[in-house]
Parts: sequence; structure tokens; C-alpha cells
Amino acid sequence: MKNVIKIGFLALSFGIFAVACGGGAAKTEGDSTATAASNVIDSAAKTATSAVDSVATAAKATVDSAAKTIDSAAAKH
Repeated sequence: MKNVIKIGFLALSFGIFAVACGGGAAKTEGDSTATAASNVIDSAAKTATSAVDSVATAAKATVDSAAKTIDSAAAKH
């Protein structure tokens, strides 16, 4: 009689375990809020990077131009 109870309890616990684990089914759903927020952040980062790069390019051109002017003035003296 004790073996029947042990086997029944084992079968019941295995059944509960299988149901709790979802039977191995994998969920492919993502967090839509996190995905949307990530897209907004990535878009803002690209825009900011583009703006910083254009300012850096303009500043470098200005510095190079000023350096050429200084070099040519120094060469004349």
C-alpha cells in the first residue's frame, strides 16, 4: 500500500512539475515597452552623434584655417 502512495505522489509531483514548466514551450514574445524605448533612445543617439560630428568637422576646418593663416604670417616675418 505504501508503494502505491509513493508512486501516486511521484506521478502527481511530476505532472505538476511538467505543467509549471510549460512543457518546454518557449515564449518568443518580447517586452514591447522596452523595445519602443530602445528604438527612441537609439534614434536620439544617432541624431546627437550626427550633430556632434558636424560641429566637430566645422571646428576642425576653422582651426586648420587659422593654423594656415598663422603659419603663413610667421613665414613672412
